[in-house]
Amino acid sequence: MELSPPRPAHRLWLHLTLFVVTVGSTSFTFNHAFGLALPADQRLTGALAFSAALLAILGTHEMGHYVLARLHGVDTSLPYFIPLPYLGVGTLGAVIRIRSRIPHRDALVDIGAAGPLAGLVVALPLIAWGLAHSQVVDAPPVEAPFPGETSLWTLGQELLLWAQVKLGLATPLPEPLPVSGAAWIFGDSLLMRGLRWLVLGPLPEGKTVEEHPVVIAGWFGLLVTLLNLLPVGQLDGGHLAFALWGRHARRVGKATALVLLFLTLFHTATWGMWLLVTAKVVGFGHPEVTAPEMPLGLGRKVICALCFLALAGCAMPVPIRMVIW
Repeated sequence: MELSPPRPAHRLWLHLTLFVVTVGSTSFTFNHAFGLALPADQRLTGALAFSAALLAILGTHEMGHYVLARLHGVDTSLPYFIPLPYLGVGTLGAVIRIRSRIPHRDALVDIGAAGPLAGLVVALPLIAWGLAHSQVVDAPPVEAPFPGETSLWTLGQELLLWAQVKLGLATPLPEPLPVSGAAWIFGDSLLMRGLRWLVLGPLPEGKTVEEHPVVIAGWFGLLVTLLNLLPVGQLDGGHLAFALWGRHARRVGKATALVLLFLTLFHTATWGMWLLVTAKVVGFGHPEVTAPEMPLGLGRKVICALCFLALAGCAMPVPIRMVIW
């Protein structure tokens, strides 16, 4: 297949500027959110290592889409990185603009799957390297109650109890114990557990891993892969679902939204934001390819299965939470 003719690179400055700003925003945000546990003389190098690893994963993800789109003659832009200082990890990731219709379902699978799979090819070795350079430290036991402490169910109960106390209908709770420590707990996916076991072996009771900044970047790379592979609308997973099931993919997307609603209610309310994004911004529809009569090849069905296995491997009920003791 031939490459589609490239568009003039007169906006290359914009892509480069956004990339440089995102390097700064991710380094700054890591340094002030996740890097506080590092010694002061290691924070700058840790922040730069985090930024380099994270942007390598995100950039490879989007370039996977870009290269396969070009191979199929689909007009698309270079990746736009989106800086977001102070919030999250300092970025909303990266996106490309597809300017023309996708020709057939095989192309839809190639373009949709190339991003997550390319990102994983970079993320998994980085996580393994980072784990090899991480420390095993003592840690207090961490409970994972159900419903979760930050679930909508638990937060609603706490709000109801607060209202009852204010109205004199309930007695106030005892004062909480003094805080002696706090830490970010990153959710465990099957892929993270497997890599940790392969690199570090089984951890003794009362031990945990103090993650190297590159591990944290790789973990966020897995989270991005998880979110993108959800079979909803025009997300990467939505492309695969439409290639497999056509108009019935809308039902798959709505079923996925119900799963997100369950996670919001009983695990962590932070899933509610992604529920709103998928239901109201992304939506459940998907545009038809230009040659819908062309059947999906067996090889592409295998790629879809591989991507949905990756979705299961990246899945985690509570992605991240703050534990205080």
